[in-house]
Amino acid sequence: MSDLLDHVLEAHGGLDRWHELTTVDATIVSGGELWGMKGLVQDPNPREMTVLLHREWASIRPYGAPDQRTTFTPERIAIEKLDGTLVAERVDPRASFAGHDRLTPWDALHRAYFNGYALWTYLATPFFLARPGFSVVEIDPVEEHGESWRGLRATFPPDIASHSTVQDFYFGADHLLRRHDYHVDVAGSFPGVHYVYDFADFDGIKVPTTRRAYRRESDAGPVLDQLMVSIDLSNVRFR
Repeated sequence: MSDLLDHVLEAHGGLDRWHELTTVDATIVSGGELWGMKGLVQDPNPREMTVLLHREWASIRPYGAPDQRTTFTPERIAIEKLDGTLVAERVDPRASFAGHDRLTPWDALHRAYFNGYALWTYLATPFFLARPGFSVVEIDPVEEHGESWRGLRATFPPDIASHSTVQDFYFGADHLLRRHDYHVDVAGSFPGVHYVYDFADFDGIKVPTTRRAYRRESDAGPVLDQLMVSIDLSNVRFR
């Protein structure tokens, strides 16, 4: 593990505390332009997200109807009734995005898969960087808001679903996450830059409660007048 990653893990609560926990629940409210680009309607209603911390599994409810939820793993996405009755499913869901670009419409299962892997990534950051199979190296810092943010580049193993295989994470002087860069491979691999704010301590883990993701123009930085995805988290509970 790099010296920077050691400091980052400790600043966010420490691996010892992380390994004592198995699950996180959170209330989320989402917005942004991506959903309209995908032909989807986004409402401001809060939803409940549940993520397993040591296995890539996630669920959001309600989804599509008050009595429905999603069940996500990298190998399968499903929409179910709350009693477990299957509504719809897709095996090998990543393959269903072949040929997609930023404006290709999504169906309910496409969106459920995206929600699942994205929220698992966000709620498990930065601790999954210490998992076996991840390659993490320090990269050049970025200068933003008069600060220098040190960076880590992570190469994801093939069994973890996420935005892209290679992703960059930048941290402030306090070693808390400030920015997360990636390519959205399921939407034509457009580059994104994702800022996080408003950290709070939940059960010993530091979590950013405000997330704003923008399209990025190569090395020119974010297109700040095009907010792709917004996520506000509250009522975060680790157990």
